[in-house]
Order: sequence, then C-alpha cells, then structure tokens
Amino acid sequence: MLIGLTGTPGTGKTSVGKLLEKRRGWKVIYLNDLIKEEKLYSEVDEKRDAVIADMELVRVRLEGILGTEENEKDEGHKKNKGHNNEEIFILESHLAHHIADTVIVLRAYPPELKKRLEKRGYSEEKINENAEAEAIDLILVEADEWCEKVYEVNTTGRTAEETAGDVEKIIDYLAGGKEEELDEFRPGSLDWINSVP
Repeated sequence: MLIGLTGTPGTGKTSVGKLLEKRRGWKVIYLNDLIKEEKLYSEVDEKRDAVIADMELVRVRLEGILGTEENEKDEGHKKNKGHNNEEIFILESHLAHHIADTVIVLRAYPPELKKRLEKRGYSEEKINENAEAEAIDLILVEADEWCEKVYEVNTTGRTAEETAGDVEKIIDYLAGGKEEELDEFRPGSLDWINSVP
C-alpha cells in the first residue's frame, strides 16, 4: 500500500514521516531528497530556490524502488506491515499527491505556517507564497481532483507526535478495511480563505 503524505511546506510532513519510521518501521520515501540526490529534475529555479521535478523520471525511479521492495517482500522479508499484512510505503513530499492514489494532506493555519517557515529561514516571498497556497487549499484541491482517497489532518497547535497518531490511525484503518470510520479526516472541514493577507 502506497500512501502519500503531502501538504504545503511547513505542515510537518518530514517530522511525521520520521516518527512513523521509528514507531512503526514503515518505509518512508522522502521524495524531495530523492529528486535532489538523483537529479530527477528538469531545471533549477534560482529565484524560488527550488528544483522543478521531472515527474516522469520520478515515477520511473519510484517504480524501481517499489518493485525492489516488493521483491524483498516476496523473498520472505517481514517489515513495514499493516494490519492486513500488506506492506506500507509512505511517500513524503508536497508532490506526493501527483503520484499516490491515496493521500493524507497535512494542514496548518496560515499564520502559524508563516511562523514555522520564518524559523526555517525562508524568504518573505516564499513564506507568503506557501501561506497563500495553504489558505486557498491548493494541495488539498489538487489531491481531491487527482487522487482516489484523500484525508486531511490539521497540524495547527499540535505536536508531531499527535499528528503522527492521526496519520497512523488513518493508515491502520485503511489497511484494516475500516475506511468508513475515517469521517473525521474527510476533506472540507478546514476553511482558511479569510486568512489570506
């Protein structure tokens, strides 16, 4: 089972991913790192201090990674298992919803998101761009249009541990066939459009 862990930069994806690896032993693929390390991008945007991912190269590489992991599973390795013994892979990135069919979108109230990004040393332009994207639900809307199953978790005022607990619950319920019990995480409960400066 491949689960996308997505959201605007600063919502807690990496922190939650690390906790899930530690607590559950789930395989987390940090897509942004993979893109940079393996040069899976078409260009560098100097102005925005970012790379433009070549999504076709990314898909091919992920097929290779996931295929390798599947072969290891077939050889009797027991790791990353969910409740129904299905292997769990988490794709962590603000781009994960471009690839995974099931995604969990981490969300944060835009003024809090701005504070988090300021602590990271982001430029004012990049902070405002990300806060606006969060306020207009950009990633959630894209995920809802492109993915089969979408869940959202509010990280505002919460620790990474608390957020990871919600993500674990969603994945456990999906793996256990209890999707109908996840109504609290259905998209649409958060509305931050009035927080746009």
